[in-house]
Amino acid sequence: MQIYDEDQTEEALPYKYLIEKIEDFFKTDVTVPLRHIHEIMDAQKTLGSFILMPAWIGGRWIGLKTVSVFPSNKELGMPALHSTYMLFDGANGKPHTLLDGNVITSRRTAAVSALACKYLSRENSKNLLLIGSGQVASLVPEAIKAVRPLEKVMVWSPTRENAERLASDLQDLGFDSFYVDDLKEACSYADIISCATLSTEPIIKGAWLKAGTHLDLIGSYTPDMRETDDACFSGTSVFIDTEEALMKSGDLLNPIASGIFSKDRVKATLFDLCNGKHSGRESDDEITVFKAVGNALEDLAAACLIVESD
Repeated sequence: MQIYDEDQTEEALPYKYLIEKIEDFFKTDVTVPLRHIHEIMDAQKTLGSFILMPAWIGGRWIGLKTVSVFPSNKELGMPALHSTYMLFDGANGKPHTLLDGNVITSRRTAAVSALACKYLSRENSKNLLLIGSGQVASLVPEAIKAVRPLEKVMVWSPTRENAERLASDLQDLGFDSFYVDDLKEACSYADIISCATLSTEPIIKGAWLKAGTHLDLIGSYTPDMRETDDACFSGTSVFIDTEEALMKSGDLLNPIASGIFSKDRVKATLFDLCNGKHSGRESDDEITVFKAVGNALEDLAAACLIVESD
């Protein structure tokens, strides 16, 4: 059995090929059961959660991502989250490859945003407003540059120091990157706005979005989380990665509850876009919104890219 550590997993997932692989898998018959979430307890209390995310292509590959979340680890100086990805031979079930699950998750998340940008942002998009300064946010510019001629990256984060640090790191990668504190003004310059935060309150307002903007929403994956106000879903063209987004994301559930938005106003899923059932952006003035919550298909695509390229 092959084992890829963090650095080896990252090196084996260049964005150009990862984006192409995920797009290909959205055209492939991949089985994705519901994820399993188990509470881990001792005699007194819940210690953490253990999450299992399987996906497979019959006869080819079986993949399983495991995620353990133990919040009290922080008190021990350890990460609260650990993840692995195990790939099995789909013909006989034999264990094949063990990969770093954290790297697969973060890189495929950024790659999915870039794949959506390929269909939904203007082809000449050069200016990105990046909301957030965590691991996934740090990867988004490089991923989008694989599909758009990205030059400028404006960075905003609740903690200015973190945003300035990320902007400096992006400068080292060749981007014209800098911290911004006026989000309304920054939105007026942005061709693409990408939000990758854990926010529970709106950050981006619909009134700030200029004609032709593409709004990419990564962070809100529970009903209590949101990165936008309801107005972002009024008069805009809304796309989602999968139908699951309509059940999970506060960014969608809140405007649905207020009557601003409805499920039947979703233009298409990523499945529809990749399979040619919807062409994506229809005009240069259209404001597009893409909301993703993630899918085990994307993890399997990343793992298969590694082993099939080796």
